[in-house]
Amino acid sequence: MPPLNIPTYGLVSLGGVVVGLSLFAWDFSRWFVSNKKRLSLKAIRRLAPFLGCMAYGSLLILSAGGLIGAAADWSLWGTNQAGNVILVYGLGSTTPDVTRSNHLALSPGGHGVIIVVTVAVVAVSSIRGMRWDFARGTLAGVSLGLASSIAGFVGWAVAPVVSWAGDYVAGLV
Repeated sequence: MPPLNIPTYGLVSLGGVVVGLSLFAWDFSRWFVSNKKRLSLKAIRRLAPFLGCMAYGSLLILSAGGLIGAAADWSLWGTNQAGNVILVYGLGSTTPDVTRSNHLALSPGGHGVIIVVTVAVVAVSSIRGMRWDFARGTLAGVSLGLASSIAGFVGWAVAPVVSWAGDYVAGLV
C-alpha cells in the first residue's frame, strides 16, 4: 500500500514557540505553586503526564505524514498563527522562522511507537474524559518540537531514543 502523502507544514515561527512556551508555563507554574515539596516523588508524579504528553507532541510533529502527522501539522500551523497574531498585533513585533536547520526524522519503528502511544493516550482519555493537561502538553510539544533553540530540545533528545526503541522492538535493528 503506498503511503498517504498529505502535505506537511514543518515550519515553526517565533509565535508558535511563544504559544508552546506559554502552554508549558501555564501547567508548570500551577504545578510549582501547588507543590511545596517539589522534588518529592508525589509532586514529580503530578507533573509527569504533562511532560510525557509534551514529549509525545514533539514526536508527533516529527512524523513523516499521514493523518496523525497532518493533524500535528495543522496544530502547528494554528499555534504559529495564534502566536503571530499576538506578537504582531499585540506587541508590534515580528515573527521570524525559528525552525531548526536539520530536521529529525523518525524511523519506521519510531512511527510504530507513535501509533502505540496514540492508542494509549486515547485509552486514558476515554476513561477519565477530556484531559486538558494532556491537550496542553501535546500542543506545547507540537509547537516546540521543531524549534532550533533550547525550546526544541525535547524533540532533539527524544526522537533518536524512540526510533531506536521502536526499531529494536520491531526487529528492524
